[in-house]
This record gives sequence, structure tokens and C-alpha cells, in this order.
Amino acid sequence: MTVDLKLSVTICSWNTLSDLRTCLQSLEAICEEAAFEVIVIDNNSEDGSPDMVETEFPWVRLYRMAKNLGFTAGHNYALKERKAPHALLLNSDTVVHPGALSSLLEASHEFPEAGVIGPMLLNPDDSLQYSCRRFPNPVAALFRNTPIGRLFPNNRFTRDYLMQDWDHDKPREVDWVSGAALFATQSFMDKAGLLDEKYFMFCEDVDWCFRAWRNGFKVLYFPGSVITHAIGRSTDKAPNRMIGGFHKSMLRFYRKNMLPELPAAARPFALVGAATALGMRAGLFILKNKWDGIRRGLSK
Repeated sequence: MTVDLKLSVTICSWNTLSDLRTCLQSLEAICEEAAFEVIVIDNNSEDGSPDMVETEFPWVRLYRMAKNLGFTAGHNYALKERKAPHALLLNSDTVVHPGALSSLLEASHEFPEAGVIGPMLLNPDDSLQYSCRRFPNPVAALFRNTPIGRLFPNNRFTRDYLMQDWDHDKPREVDWVSGAALFATQSFMDKAGLLDEKYFMFCEDVDWCFRAWRNGFKVLYFPGSVITHAIGRSTDKAPNRMIGGFHKSMLRFYRKNMLPELPAAARPFALVGAATALGMRAGLFILKNKWDGIRRGLSK
């Protein structure tokens, strides 16, 4: 590790040239507030992103991948190459506010038991983004972004999952925080390991936070650090594939972390039930996207 550096900011980018430029500009504007480096992993973009980084931000450490490694493998590559002890995993569709990085570093000293720290995330309209949540459960999945959920928009299962029962204005221990902006300490990574690369993307943040708790660390939501996040800029480029990937990752998380806690005799039935429910949920989303596409085509 380089002694002077305190933080490595790692960014994975796939065809997000404009967002990535804005993100790096926000980091460049606060370069004096903390001793940090920025590592960009370009996952074989075709929009000129890596050339833009190389030309406009020569101070950034850029790695060009020959293929799309995905979110987890891309970040792990950067984490292995980092020169600072701590890391901030950051989406390319974010804008880092002044004070955000220094506040996270201060929080890591103030709360040494926290292995993972999540800042407050805002939507582009400055409204709160519910970026800290309770661990997933089948009932919440039934109501979250589904036709049933639209019938009951204020149901307690979704509200409980999103932790909508408090103002998000004070630090608090939470189950997990979003990987869009996730601070990980060196001690946590040394003990629990890096991201599970069997998740191509999605749920790797839930899994990492689950492992933090299992390894004796806490997960902290820290609103003293603020970052704006525009959700889904990369995933929106291939929505149906991403829907399938998300539900596949959800099933992996369930099999890996939740299923072992059930009695052995119940596990096969629970697994079949979870796989069926998630498959049906994914199918509904994909059908809706296709139907929306047909409607747009007919309206032209």
C-alpha cells in the first residue's frame, strides 16, 4: 500500500461516457479534500469511454478490459490493484458532493466496528434514494415493483424492506447498503474477502454486507456523506437481460445465505418455491417490457 493514500475509489464503466465524465469531474473538483486515487475499470465499452478518460483525466488509473467482466469481477480487479487501504466502490452514474470522501474516512475512525459504510444517496432531483435496506425476504419480493405492489403501494412489507420508517438523517446500523457507493475498510476486506464473482452483477452488495455481519463487522448508513446517484444508466441499455440477471442473483443469494438456515428437510421445497416465484416475477417484467415496446412501435 502507498502510505500517503487513504482511499481508493473504484469505478466500473460499461458504455456510460457522459455519466462517467460527470462523475470524474465531481471527483476532480474535490481532489484536495482527501488523499485518494481513482481507478476506472472499463468493461470493453464501445462508446469511447476509455479514450475519454485517458484524454481528459490522465490522473485516473485506467484499465481497459478485453471483455465485460461484470460489476463484481471488475471491482475486484480494481481492489486488487488499489494502493490505499480503504476503498469506495462507486457507480459511474454518480456525482460526489464536496465533503463526501473526507466524511467517509472520518466515519471509519469514529465507528471502527463498521466494515462497510454507505453514504446518503440522492436522486437527481435531490429526493432521498432508499439505499440502505433490510435483508430481502420472499414477502417483500412479492410486493416490491410488482402488480400486487402497485395495488397496495403503501404496504408494510415494502416499507419495512426499504426502511421507510425513519428520516435517514442520522447514522444507523443497517442490514445492507447499496453498491452504487459503498465504502469498505481494509480490515473488513482482509477478513471477509472481496466480492463474490459468481454474482456477475446485482445482489453482490447484499451478499458482501451479509458476510460483513457474519465476520463480526457492522454495516453503517452514514448521511454525513452525500452522493447523487442516477439509477440504472448501464442496466437500462439491456433491460431484459438485466432483469434475468437480477433474479438469477437473487436466487443465488437465497441459496447461499438463507437456505442453509432452514431445516434440511425443508430446503428442497423452499428452493423450488423460491426459484418458481423468482422465475415468474422475472417473466412478468420481461413480458411487460416487450408489451411496452410493441405499444411504442404501434404509436409511431
